Amino acid sequence: MNFAAQLFYSSYFSERRLYPPRSALKDREENDPFWQREELRLGPSQPGGPHKPTASSNGTAGRGLTLIEPERLKDFGEEELLNGDVKADETEVVGGLETTLRDPPKTRRISEFKVVPKPPYLCFEDISTAASRIQTGIQKTPCTYSRLSKQYGMEMYLKKEHLHYTGSAKERGVLYLLICLEQKQQRKGVIVATDCSFSMAVAHHAVELKIPVFVIMPSSCALPRLRIYRDYGAMVISYGSTSQDSRNHAHCLAKENGYLHLEEEESQSYLAGLGTMGLEIFEQVPNLDAVLVPAAGQYGLLAGTAAAIKHLNPKVHVIGIEPETFPLLLKSLKTDSPVKEIHGNPNKKLYTDLMENSLGVNTFQLAKKLVDQIICVSEEDTLVAMLRIQEFEHSTVDTEGAMGLAAILAGKLPELRGKKVAVVVSSANMDLELLRQCVDQALVLDDRVTKFSVQFGEFPGDMAKLLNLLSREDVRLLDVCHQRQSNKSQLFKTKVECVVETRDKTQSAQLRKTLNERYPSICWLDH
Repeated sequence: MNFAAQLFYSSYFSERRLYPPRSALKDREENDPFWQREELRLGPSQPGGPHKPTASSNGTAGRGLTLIEPERLKDFGEEELLNGDVKADETEVVGGLETTLRDPPKTRRISEFKVVPKPPYLCFEDISTAASRIQTGIQKTPCTYSRLSKQYGMEMYLKKEHLHYTGSAKERGVLYLLICLEQKQQRKGVIVATDCSFSMAVAHHAVELKIPVFVIMPSSCALPRLRIYRDYGAMVISYGSTSQDSRNHAHCLAKENGYLHLEEEESQSYLAGLGTMGLEIFEQVPNLDAVLVPAAGQYGLLAGTAAAIKHLNPKVHVIGIEPETFPLLLKSLKTDSPVKEIHGNPNKKLYTDLMENSLGVNTFQLAKKLVDQIICVSEEDTLVAMLRIQEFEHSTVDTEGAMGLAAILAGKLPELRGKKVAVVVSSANMDLELLRQCVDQALVLDDRVTKFSVQFGEFPGDMAKLLNLLSREDVRLLDVCHQRQSNKSQLFKTKVECVVETRDKTQSAQLRKTLNERYPSICWLDH
């Protein structure tokens, strides 16, 4: 064997003695493709001995020191080789390795794409709060059993809102509206410019709350009405010849002096105050089946009452009543949107508040959701209902207050027979002269006043015989007109026109039968 072979052979065995063979890599160790020989790795001092995971070498935790071949040192930037060992930096591991994960991209749930419904414009909590705050300034009106119940076959209760100080249920909403004003605005004052129940309530309660109040009225306003506003304590100013002139002037004064120009609207506080009537009805009449609320000029009263009653008992039937000549709410429900005006011809004398109001969006939505039925009544039925309330309940109300009873006596609600029904008598603000005319017309419509004419010759005692017959029939003679005929064909004839009042339709029919038998030429005159 030559010298070169001996040198290679001795080097090979000396290296085998210096680095004994190692066991195979364990599953937990990294199988680096750079290591070609297992004997080049340094393991624990004792084969198979315990492993101490307290040191880290070359970025691997818990692994023993690894001998790196000299030709690989350049890959790590280290070329110091001491006695075949590699100088390694040891780092103590304090805790376990932590893996920081990136937050996943934010995703929106399907429920987030759903349209969140808006809270209702008027809640029951708003009405309850209003009831507690106005209880010292508003009297609790009675809801009494009506003597008309047997006549119409139902258990009828009349909610007498016309007994308020100003004669209207609108006092409830007005008082809460004034209470909710800011103190700064209360010190400056408020102003109104329409002759209606709303303005009367503002004048009264603003003075009670020590809020300056100004009432602008046209010169055409009746003097008794102006006196009422002055008696309440308001500052009354006559301006212009029409209602529009007074409203324009009120708007200018409010802008110049900082007054709040109040008009009947659909603010949340006003509707909540009106809704307190529903709480009282539900408390006063247990086991209620239906409630009838006037809607002409009282749309807020209908919506607020429905909100309160439907929350307490959804089974109660809420019915709104409108005049046939101005069915604003009924038209709005058919078109599914509030109608500002319609081509109607209501009697402006009878429905004064009706002409000053329009149906708002929020009031319409409440009525659409909560009101079960809308009934339209005629002017004739309303006048007769006024007469019935005056005779049987000894109360004087206006046309708006009598509309609930008008729907019943007209026979438009036969499904309420045998049920427990509350009828709202909302107001009683009508001039005395107009009230007298309404009563006279109602008597005619109810067949209680009859006008006729008869002819007889100019013989002594004919007139006395006619009056004696009327006396036997127990009728009241209202007017008599004695005319001598000037026509040549009717010489020596006398024409007598009489206006009489009977108790009811039965007596009126009996009178007609008797007079037709006694005077075949009688002529019945229609008013």
